[in-house]
Amino acid sequence: MNTRKGSVAAHIVMGLLAIYFLLPFWWLLVAATKNNDGLFQSASLWFSDFHLIDNLTLLFEQDGGVFVTWMRNSAFYAVVSGVGATVISALAGYAFAKLRFPGRNALFALLLGLIMVPATALVLPTYLLMSQANMVDTIWAVILPSLLNPFGVYLLRVYVHDSIPDEMLEAARIDGAGEFRVFTSVALPAMKPALVTVLLFSMVASWNNFFLPLVMLSDDQLYPLTVGLRAWYMSAIMGNGGAATFNVIVTGALVAIVPLIVAFLMLQRYWRGGLTIGSVK
Repeated sequence: MNTRKGSVAAHIVMGLLAIYFLLPFWWLLVAATKNNDGLFQSASLWFSDFHLIDNLTLLFEQDGGVFVTWMRNSAFYAVVSGVGATVISALAGYAFAKLRFPGRNALFALLLGLIMVPATALVLPTYLLMSQANMVDTIWAVILPSLLNPFGVYLLRVYVHDSIPDEMLEAARIDGAGEFRVFTSVALPAMKPALVTVLLFSMVASWNNFFLPLVMLSDDQLYPLTVGLRAWYMSAIMGNGGAATFNVIVTGALVAIVPLIVAFLMLQRYWRGGLTIGSVK
């Protein structure tokens, strides 16, 4: 009986948490179907007149269609940063897990410390470095800092250490394979689930990145979606002529999260697999 009550309580808590996390998305979905007047005058959590198609048309026509440019920029930053961060994390994670070199433990302890440092705390020092390199207001000011993913290195280090037996690597070395060949031919295929997990996390982090591009970029043609929508919001608050209305901004926010939802749905089986450490025998 106590077990059954505990199960019911657990389901109730999980249901409340699900509502808590889904409520903002529900509000965004409902708000994107309203015109600017309905956004403020109708019930915030329920539909009014359906204007989603009109809002989408206004969204892609606003300021000469700059929203498409921002979306393309976000996709470029996310793909390049995600792939680059995954490659670096794979090389570093494998090295920490399977190679012996001086200072390995000290470097790994430093890596664990970096995980605890908020990314926003590093933005201003990064800006000063990029300024010295004359990279401010370029795509590299957004991409290069995003290539370093301490958590990705840690995750891959743990995965490789627990999931790839040393005997597999030694057998490849005995057959005459060099260290890089061992990594690419033996270790890398076994790391596929964890690699997809790190890729997904890195791409999502880059897609949602706000403070770094806000500080680094001043050219609106280089803005990602996060900074571009914020610029529209500030213009709408100040009442600038020709500024995007709030219903257009809300619709833009809804469109901005669609690629993330698609990515999670497509890669969720790899994501789940990447979290199952120790499955390779």
